[in-house]
Amino acid sequence: MKKHVNERVFFLIFKIISDILCIDDIHSIEGDLCMEILSVVDLCKSYEKFDLKNVSFTLEQGYIMGFIGRNGAGKTTTLKSIMRLVHPKSGKVTILGKDFAENEFYCKQKIGFVLGGVDYYPKKKLKIITDVTKRFFPEWDDEKHLSLLKRFDLDPEKRIDELSAGMRVKYSLALALSHNAQLLILDEPTSGLDPVSRDDLLCLFQDLIEDGEHSILFSTHITSDLEKCADYITYIKDGEIIASTEKDLFLDEYRLVQGPIDKLTSELTEKLIGVRKHKFGFEALIRTRYLPVAEGIEVESADLEAIMVHIERG
Repeated sequence: MKKHVNERVFFLIFKIISDILCIDDIHSIEGDLCMEILSVVDLCKSYEKFDLKNVSFTLEQGYIMGFIGRNGAGKTTTLKSIMRLVHPKSGKVTILGKDFAENEFYCKQKIGFVLGGVDYYPKKKLKIITDVTKRFFPEWDDEKHLSLLKRFDLDPEKRIDELSAGMRVKYSLALALSHNAQLLILDEPTSGLDPVSRDDLLCLFQDLIEDGEHSILFSTHITSDLEKCADYITYIKDGEIIASTEKDLFLDEYRLVQGPIDKLTSELTEKLIGVRKHKFGFEALIRTRYLPVAEGIEVESADLEAIMVHIERG
């Protein structure tokens, strides 16, 4: 989280200078420098067998947020509700300070949305699909689009069915970035890609946010991808947000513990999450605030996958 550390150092120095120069409005200056690109407040959506319940989180410019949760937890419903592809029952979404419901056209111009499982006409050439897409965006930049195609090694004369899965994702990103979108919302962008293609995309994501103006919100089941590139983690479970914080803080909140069954006392069990017993003993997740534990129990760091598995195990 080097970027966060640098910001904290910057604002500490700035506060010292402001005290010397009698600058009172440091918080408004800090707010300008760290503008929220996305704010979601109490978003609700109801279906017959599922409810999205008061989903709230924020994302500032210049950061990547990973959106995690098991299948059916509400990730895609949340993303579609943000984009108003489905109409939420209640809640508020703002993009760059503007209410999405009241400024839908403006907000959608600022967002590049790539929904998993959506494909283009397979027999059409890229240049045809581009020509159709650009008509919906007044700020479309032909020069930028051509530079993105070159960067991604995409031939506009090729047909969609001639592209690999990774190249199709890159083409979707090229479309999303060619109308000056500042926020990318991506649903499972690395799903089905080989490790090399996934790593290539993750590097691209990090390059995109370097200017401090772009941000990325993407859902994924591949938690190792988030270990590499995410600044923030938002975790949804059964339609509710159970965590939305810096990735490093989220990881530091938990530890893995394992030991012999005779160490699994009732007092300890109450503090554990997702206990799994086996012939050699037990393993579980524990919050760091409950450490240290009894002697003879091993404690180690937990990665995102381990945290998610144990929380879902309950």
